[in-house]
Amino acid sequence: MDPDIIITVIAALAIAVGLTGIIIPVLPGSILIIAALLGWALGMQSTAAWWTFGVGAVLALAGLLASAVLTGRRLKQREVPNTSVLAGVVVGVVGMFVIPVVGLIVGFVAGLLLSEFIRRRSLPAAWSASYAALKAMGLGILVELGLAFAAGSVFAGGIWWHFSSR
Repeated sequence: MDPDIIITVIAALAIAVGLTGIIIPVLPGSILIIAALLGWALGMQSTAAWWTFGVGAVLALAGLLASAVLTGRRLKQREVPNTSVLAGVVVGVVGMFVIPVVGLIVGFVAGLLLSEFIRRRSLPAAWSASYAALKAMGLGILVELGLAFAAGSVFAGGIWWHFSSR
């Protein structure tokens, strides 16, 4: 079998895993996509592959940074500290093992709400801040996912370009 096809299939699978990692934030999705694009470019050693890596990596990196900036700005506006988010992450990881499939999300929400309740001493205020934090994180995930899909589309175009110009 042609090594170019094997490398392309492996890179495509890694990009698919990266997209999943953005939706289910356990894997570093955008970083995995950038690594897959780099691996493909190194394996192909063509102009098409290197252009694909450059454009795709810029898109994935822009998504990663935009997600962090948007989420951070919204959390700062609502005065939700990083310790509350960290508490959500810790309880989410525990929840992942306690409740199959949805434990990460349920645990994150519960940990965030509990941390904010302890900090604010008011359930309505804690819920309001937690809800704002969840919306901010959801928006960040959507932006990152959209740009990651764009990087995946660039990869698809790069595959066509590479194989049609051999």
